[in-house]
Amino acid sequence: MKLSRKRADGHGRLFRLAAVGLAVAVTAGQAAWADYLVGRGKADITGEAAEVGMMGYAKLEQKTAGIHMRQWARAFVVQDVQSGKRLVFVNNDLGMVFQGVHQAVLNRLQARFGSRYTRENVLLAATHTHSGPGGFSHYALYNMTTWGYNSRTYNAIVDGIVEAIVAADADLKPGEIKVARGELLDANANRSLPAYERNPADERGRWGRHVDPTMTVLRFAQNGRDVGMISWFATHGVSMRNTNPLISPDNKGYAEQFVEKQVFGRLGQNDFVAAFAQSNAGDMTPNLWLNGSGPTADEFENTRQIGERQALKALNLFQSASESVAGPVDYRQQYVDMSRVTVRPEFAYGTSHSTCPAALGRAFAAGTEDGRGEGGFNEGDLTSNPFLAQLGSVLFAAPQWVKDCQAPKPILLPTGLQKPFPWTPEVLPVSIARIGQLAIVAGPGEFTIMSGRRIRETVAAALNIPIANVIFAGYTNAYAGYITTPEEYDAQHYEGGSTHFGRYTLPAYRQLFNDLAVALREGKPVEAGPTPRDLSSNQMSLQTGVVLDNTPIFKRFGQVERDAAASYRRGDTAEAWFWTGHPKNNLRRGGTFLSVERWDGATWRRVAADDDWSTIYRWVRIDPVWGTSQARISWRIPVEATPGQYRIVHFGDYKNGWNGQIYGFTGTSRTFSVN
Repeated sequence: MKLSRKRADGHGRLFRLAAVGLAVAVTAGQAAWADYLVGRGKADITGEAAEVGMMGYAKLEQKTAGIHMRQWARAFVVQDVQSGKRLVFVNNDLGMVFQGVHQAVLNRLQARFGSRYTRENVLLAATHTHSGPGGFSHYALYNMTTWGYNSRTYNAIVDGIVEAIVAADADLKPGEIKVARGELLDANANRSLPAYERNPADERGRWGRHVDPTMTVLRFAQNGRDVGMISWFATHGVSMRNTNPLISPDNKGYAEQFVEKQVFGRLGQNDFVAAFAQSNAGDMTPNLWLNGSGPTADEFENTRQIGERQALKALNLFQSASESVAGPVDYRQQYVDMSRVTVRPEFAYGTSHSTCPAALGRAFAAGTEDGRGEGGFNEGDLTSNPFLAQLGSVLFAAPQWVKDCQAPKPILLPTGLQKPFPWTPEVLPVSIARIGQLAIVAGPGEFTIMSGRRIRETVAAALNIPIANVIFAGYTNAYAGYITTPEEYDAQHYEGGSTHFGRYTLPAYRQLFNDLAVALREGKPVEAGPTPRDLSSNQMSLQTGVVLDNTPIFKRFGQVERDAAASYRRGDTAEAWFWTGHPKNNLRRGGTFLSVERWDGATWRRVAADDDWSTIYRWVRIDPVWGTSQARISWRIPVEATPGQYRIVHFGDYKNGWNGQIYGFTGTSRTFSVN
């Protein structure tokens, strides 16, 4: 049975046909494959859910104020049975995986596993959601609109990624991997078409489309049982707008939930792990109207629709996957100072060129159709940002040789020349991993679709494999802006203005990935390269912590201020407001701030928590002086909900102003009926 996109109602109900159509596939089973052991794991990486600047849109006023869905790390480990080599791929519901996160994860893994997991065989990727708490970089540029570094969010991310890898390692069993490829044509658009059209006409004609519709799906089974999947597809995590205050993994997070909960969960397989990873998404937007919106005017509906389109296509490919992955696991990784790469003529139009110290152009401040570049330093008024002032750094004009090197970019901010440390990293990891006939290219930034295509062609030629077998994994292991083609760079749109190392950044990456691929093909080692600086002890923050929490006089924590109605129909929204404490008091990572529960005749059973699409946990500051706040919890009742008696429970924590201690509490709404 084919999966269908037809919807049964307008409330976002996830139809039963998907589960029915997949039932045959997950019960059929396959013989265990002798080449690999495979394992998967999942862990919560959600940071501070209130009063923290969000990462992605660079808007000072966009701060967290609740949770729509939690952020997760989804880890896959593949071990080559013959050689014993292991490869880890972790897909993270983050804006970026910053280098400091990568460094901390590697240190933790080394402490636990010794040499089993290293910089060479660990790939940490980001979905690039723009709706998560920020401040978890060790480089200043990415912490400016969050008013500095957030250690609690950083630690939540590192802890969760490590937990997911540990779980995947413990889960290793004899397994099989299959691959399928296809095209999805209604989930991305090119937000920088004039720049793209500067690429050679014959090259554009060879690819046929000004979007990248490519989707690649890996299907993982253990002892004949399907246990997980990874889907790579290029579309930005910006379906939720730059005014959204709710933590959300955006459209790829919806796709992940769709597959895990609404398809496999309904089949009773609640341990299935579905990762929806990014590819070369630098100029790919899910906002099909190219104005920060589309395919509808509602950001939640856009998130659902773009996520569902990815999920349904991935499930169809998952079902049809017949090509077995077979062959050794291997990898090559190298650190490179991208500010001083000499590019050989064969990768730079017949003449040798060099990359430059990192700099951002004026187009960086202009933003895109998706709304980036509003607020904070992006307005060009750097002195108004108190975090910038306290850094103690002096902004200065780039020297002429840097201007010449970065031409035609008009430089706004030379991030690579700031003191005492650059504001963006220059020593970056480049990696290629191979599983059988497949090669995964890991890029530490946002590569436009033509940049990704050129790198895939380069690697395919060096490895002598079809280009379809080269998977481009963007936003992996570190982050240093965009990577455009030289032709796109000359247009100096947002992506070109955000290409850090000058016009020949992409040719430098092509050369580096080519050399890694040749070493991989010939079985030769590569030099480790320069060690990235560790800035973990050089962080600062201007954010204030929680001073105290209070309730109005004659109120108590957990008390209901606005109760649920006595009854609802399926499809309605139930809501209850509670007096609460600050979410920073307890991130409840791996837990929840809410529970929707149904009475089964003997006990209350949870049917939804703060990670479910149907729920929203909003934190609202009522009186900042007295320290009062409310948790406003809503549940959009699914049309397939079982009729019966329900209640909403809130879990919170408050900080006592007298002794500074934090105390937990619960609040419960009235019991209401759902018919």
